[in-house]
Amino acid sequence: VQLQASGGGLVQAGGSLRLSCAASGTIFRNNGLGWYRQAPGKQREWVALISSGGTTIYTDSVKGRFTISRDNAKNTGYLQMSSLKPEDTAVYYCNYVVDWSKREGARGYWGQGTLVTVSS
Repeated sequence: VQLQASGGGLVQAGGSLRLSCAASGTIFRNNGLGWYRQAPGKQREWVALISSGGTTIYTDSVKGRFTISRDNAKNTGYLQMSSLKPEDTAVYYCNYVVDWSKREGARGYWGQGTLVTVSS
């Protein structure tokens, strides 16, 4: 079952958005969750990961601005984005993490993603 990301939209530079990721129960609680993004003309890249136990890591470009979290009771993950920049514009996806060291998401679980557009 694909994960469903939501909460994207148009925001001015410096603004904030919170993305949500809806997932199924047992799988969600027992796996790491990642946020990824794909900007126009670029490859998909990882943004932030959170383990089943709550350990978090961030790609350098978002450190100090983005916060990943999860609510296992609600089977939902979140990405709080602040101080947004035009270069954050992308389609954002959430997925289970199958390889923490490679920051790799699970094949077959990529959903439609949610578009975040940051205007300058």
